[in-house]
Amino acid sequence: MKKLIGFIAAVAISATAFAQKGTLPIGAPFPDQPYNTQNVLTDKQETMTSMATDKGLLVVFTCNTCPFVIRNIDRTAEVLEFAKKQGVGIMLINSNEAQRNDADAADKMVAFAKKQKYPNYFIDKGASLADLFGASHTPEVFLFDGKTKTLVYKGAMDDNPADPKSAKVMYLTDAITNMVAGNAITPAETKSVGCSIKRLKS
Repeated sequence: MKKLIGFIAAVAISATAFAQKGTLPIGAPFPDQPYNTQNVLTDKQETMTSMATDKGLLVVFTCNTCPFVIRNIDRTAEVLEFAKKQGVGIMLINSNEAQRNDADAADKMVAFAKKQKYPNYFIDKGASLADLFGASHTPEVFLFDGKTKTLVYKGAMDDNPADPKSAKVMYLTDAITNMVAGNAITPAETKSVGCSIKRLKS
């Protein structure tokens, strides 16, 4: 266990070296996505607009094998259930195009999503959505207010991605609670800590 936590901590140091330059700023309008994205659980094509509700949309960039994703399986399940109960739309996105024929192949995405009981799981072809958001890690979250159609929170789910059982501040659930209540969200931005999104090399 100590070795695993040590490994995750080492990855965290490496991951945070990736600056989040180019990410959508807080207050940015809901991104225009003029193309469809495939939900591997239904084979249906959707857009962010079709997945959003009048309460908002939670976008989670994730994957199948990143140690941080695995380590935060229970936390992810908690926040997804919380978002659902608050009436917020959910969209889980896999942008690891460089691993599409391996760990993040469509069939493996289906198996992983079913095991985790995800409501959906989208293939981000060409990492287009990750580029649109400026997302760089898994897991990394973006929360949009359904009323203002703007980004109100982005970053990590809690204050201890390396050891979520020791987390003390639940950034994302707090943000959802305040968003739905119409209150200010503080902090509105935190650092996402995780594995780098595996984009194809140009």
